[in-house]
Amino acid sequence: MTRLTRTALPLLGAALVVLAVTACDPRSATRGSIPTEEQISLVIPGVHGREDVRSAIGSPSVISTFDNNTWYYIGRRTEQYAFFKRKTIEQQVLIVRYGVDGRVDKISRLDKTDGREIDLVKRETPSAGRKLGLFEQLFGNIGRFSGEE
Repeated sequence: MTRLTRTALPLLGAALVVLAVTACDPRSATRGSIPTEEQISLVIPGVHGREDVRSAIGSPSVISTFDNNTWYYIGRRTEQYAFFKRKTIEQQVLIVRYGVDGRVDKISRLDKTDGREIDLVKRETPSAGRKLGLFEQLFGNIGRFSGEE
């Protein structure tokens, strides 16, 4: 073995080990808002109002459609290793309800265990007309228009 081969082989092996270890790190993503315990503890029911909650926790993800007195903070943290399916690590819905006087009435929390999987319906709505093949789509307008129009 040459001197170059003796020094390059261990370096190449070390580089492969470092590459393999760093390739195993998951890609994580946080979507929405996941308030911390410290932020939530700053809000005291019966004392704080909407602006106090907004400054302590932030703007809500959603305000209830039928009742403006309910705010939702929705967040999800996911991880994905390489090409594998994305896993939900943490999921949280923080619900802040306000009383008639505008002060916080109740704070409740839902997490991943409170959720349910929903099977999506895979039906399709039929559309009127006929289906065009590839060649009809590509060449269907040839000869339909004249230069005078």
